Amino acid sequence: MTSPAPQDAFSVAAAELAGGSSAAAPARTLAIRSADAIANSGEWGGQVQPAAGLDHAAARTIVAGIMLAMFLSALEQTIVAPALPAIGKSLGDIDNLSWVITSYLLALTATTPLFGKLSDIYGRRAVLLLAIGIFILGSIACALAPTLWVLVLSRALQGIGGGGLLPIAQTIIADLLSPRERPVVQGRTSIMFMSASILGPVLGGFLTDHLHWSFIFWINVPLGAVALVMTERSLRRLPRNDRPHRLDVIGAALMVGAALALMLALSLGGSHDAWTSWRIITLLASSAALWVLFTLRLLTAREPFIPLAILHGRVTSTMTIAAFFSIGTVIGVTIYMPLYCQTVLGVSASLSGLALIAYMGGATLGSLISTRFIVRIKNYMRVPLGGLVVAVATLIVLAANPAGHTLTEVVGLLFILGCGLGPMYPVSTIVMQNSVKPHQLGTATGTLNFFRTLGGAIVVAVFGAIVLGAATAGEPATLDTLAAGHSDLGPAFHWVFIAAAICLGISFLCLLFVEQRPLHGPTHAAQESVAE
Repeated sequence: MTSPAPQDAFSVAAAELAGGSSAAAPARTLAIRSADAIANSGEWGGQVQPAAGLDHAAARTIVAGIMLAMFLSALEQTIVAPALPAIGKSLGDIDNLSWVITSYLLALTATTPLFGKLSDIYGRRAVLLLAIGIFILGSIACALAPTLWVLVLSRALQGIGGGGLLPIAQTIIADLLSPRERPVVQGRTSIMFMSASILGPVLGGFLTDHLHWSFIFWINVPLGAVALVMTERSLRRLPRNDRPHRLDVIGAALMVGAALALMLALSLGGSHDAWTSWRIITLLASSAALWVLFTLRLLTAREPFIPLAILHGRVTSTMTIAAFFSIGTVIGVTIYMPLYCQTVLGVSASLSGLALIAYMGGATLGSLISTRFIVRIKNYMRVPLGGLVVAVATLIVLAANPAGHTLTEVVGLLFILGCGLGPMYPVSTIVMQNSVKPHQLGTATGTLNFFRTLGGAIVVAVFGAIVLGAATAGEPATLDTLAAGHSDLGPAFHWVFIAAAICLGISFLCLLFVEQRPLHGPTHAAQESVAE
């Protein structure tokens, strides 16, 4: 049996952790209550301060609706893994199961910048409703799929819709709230993603065991319908910052093609094919050629797909690179920590899942705390810089003696590591949006999310090359076979932690060059004392 793509290894680990769960709360109720709780949270310093033309009730409805849309996107990345064995048995195809995961991730990554650009051209409401509609249609097609390859194509359609949910939701937050008000809201989206990461595997296993695997897709229909109803009318009153634009279709096609070829190579290399195989070399060469053509198109197009002001801007370019390496490291650590715990520390899959939850909990806590500080201090870039210093120090401790730590020590170190990395999620989004014009918010947010995801794929591939190279002498292998083989991977993980520290060091250097621009907006009583 072919194991799921590396990008979904966290889903597999969480699914194993969740295997003993006897029940799961109805997702519809949890999602709506979570969204409403965040929308009405008193932690905002009072009520939401809506954009001109919106009352507080409409603003809360919009926030709750887009939180639900973001929940859908996050849930779908973790709910499928526990159902894979049942899907393979039902559809009679075990060998190609990994494509159920890979097709969704490929489509989601490739279309993220496209939806951001479209929202700048046609407005947030129309494009968000289109993305939710495509997501629901893809979910229905997945539930009704008669064969595995129809399911794979349906998952790709679902991924296209999912590619628009996160960047447009983040852009709407930027349209709705001032830069000073965004941090706390962006930080609280971490709670939504944490909930989805834990609930997804539990709910996927529960629905598969007690109903049918197709219900992991059917559940998206009522949730998506609620998101549509909650946002459709209120978004009509959202101020529009779009300007007349022309979509550079050629540039978009080149960027999507380059990303797809690269993501395919990174997904297949090392696990399905050797890195020196003709298929991987062809994909990498094709991606490189398409990236060159895309660059030439950016320089010659009358209105390039990604505005040169975003690519050349000191803040936007350095922040994108910083997020590429830091968020890529977050994803890489998430993927390979269960393998480290099982093969180096010798613990069970369930205990490795608990260690991963500690890491995710630390990242969520770090994100929430950082957003409190960002709106209260003048030199807010010190927050992510300090977090990266803590993260690098933690990785150095782990690298010094990978096999010499107890599970308790590793859980504590992973929690500290998560706290250090957590600020990069909200800070990168806030700084990026604060540095572009209102009519470029969608493009900038979509581009940032695209490069964060692409960074994750590349860092995961680098970590995988280190681990697989040490364990298999370059032969194709999977995380599952390594975990089952109990390979001695202590020396390999020494270099994995070193590589992670180097990535964060690059991110730290980039942040040093980010111009710190004031976050404009109303200040609350608790924020009036500004620290240097």
